[in-house]
Amino acid sequence: MAAPLASKAGSAGTTSKPPFPELDFRSGARVEELNKLIQEFTKHDQREYDDQRALEIHTAKDFIFSMLGMVQKLDQKLPVANEYLLLSGGVREGVVDIDLDELNVYARGTDYDMDFTLLVPALKLHDRNQPVTLDMRHSALCHSWLSLRLFDEGTISKWKDCCTIVDHINGATNYFFSPTKVADWFYDSISIVLSEIQKKPQRGMPKVEKVEKNGTIISIILGVGSSRMLYDIVPVVSFKGWPAVAQSWLMENHFWDGKITEEEVISGFYLVPACSYKGKKDNEWRLSFARSEVQLKKCISSSLMQAYQACKAIIIKLLSRPKAISPYHLRSMMLWACDRLPASYLAQEDYAAHFLLGLIDDLQHCLVNKMCPNYFIPQCNMLEHLSEETVMLHARKLSSVRSDPAEHLRTAIEHVKAANRLTLELQRRGSTTSIPSPQSDGGDTNQPDDRLAKKLQQLVTENPGKSISVFINPDDVTRPHFRIDDKFF
Repeated sequence: MAAPLASKAGSAGTTSKPPFPELDFRSGARVEELNKLIQEFTKHDQREYDDQRALEIHTAKDFIFSMLGMVQKLDQKLPVANEYLLLSGGVREGVVDIDLDELNVYARGTDYDMDFTLLVPALKLHDRNQPVTLDMRHSALCHSWLSLRLFDEGTISKWKDCCTIVDHINGATNYFFSPTKVADWFYDSISIVLSEIQKKPQRGMPKVEKVEKNGTIISIILGVGSSRMLYDIVPVVSFKGWPAVAQSWLMENHFWDGKITEEEVISGFYLVPACSYKGKKDNEWRLSFARSEVQLKKCISSSLMQAYQACKAIIIKLLSRPKAISPYHLRSMMLWACDRLPASYLAQEDYAAHFLLGLIDDLQHCLVNKMCPNYFIPQCNMLEHLSEETVMLHARKLSSVRSDPAEHLRTAIEHVKAANRLTLELQRRGSTTSIPSPQSDGGDTNQPDDRLAKKLQQLVTENPGKSISVFINPDDVTRPHFRIDDKFF
């Protein structure tokens, strides 16, 4: 009797709800359960800041910017009025494309509570209104050497000691800006400044818990009140405009078309201190489109971002040895998926599980084929250098995730819960309370800081996941200069 009834229902133009939940074909996991697990991960991964924490964040940021102002005054190498790009998340979180195998392992909860990446221009080329042509004759795709012949004699004189020197047959001398020498200079300068600052500690000043050189980046962990903040500081070369090597990318259709302007996307790019697999470390820089990625992130749906964050948490733990896949690879795959799939599909709020499974599939596909194109320079394959053994090892690990995504999500949730518990335990024990809180002085003098804390908390609340660009003049570090996307504060 059931079959004829179903037939009648169909003929009447009605649809009946399937008698079974939606399942993932590969693992048999319930899609509804995966969605709930992703939501739970997001809840624990995203923390809310009260006024005290917001003020601690601001105090740490102010300390870092004041320190960089003092670095500039040491030998006037850094631009006087500099523009930094502050990104939420450390280098290990894949916010910039830098190799992770040279970095010490830091764990949230154990070593820090919040992490940031700060791009600090050592040199700026900001007055060009045409595609920027770089010297890529000696380097792999997506990499470049940088000759100081592009700059004036004063700049060459300042930075000569941070260059490798190449003498030509005609007797001319060419100075190539060296990422390793710049990083060494930067670390030494920061160490000198921090040593001077610590000789005259001031009330409410952050405690410098760790300063380490990790490859070509400088990692600083500050204790402020009950918070520990990791700053990965990256010396970069900053350009306005767009590199000629990525010009063809602009000719293609993209998911952000019509949502943000091309001018916003191509406003600038960087060279970061990272070389290719076979490149010369002393000379080779890597192109970075971090400024553009901040803009593109505005066009990505919250459900896809939640899936990306959950997937990233899984692969950071699972694919950590040997170091081959970084969260930046996953970010690139997500951007390609946005170009490939309909916007209406990616905007579905209850599709986070589908997006997570799709990202795992994409990553496994890239590994098996040893192919992950850079989003901005597609002819650059970011996995080309890996051995067959390494890619197959990681592909097999991902196969285990794909066979039981729910279990791996539960593990990721437990990890983030444990990190949060460690943070709360540290706050309860007051292990950093020897550092006076910026609010501990009392009196009316703290009213401006209270207002700033509320303003910063409001910025964080209203702009979840967005990166903050900060302008600062080292001769005036008293005023905040926030910019979130195109808004100034």
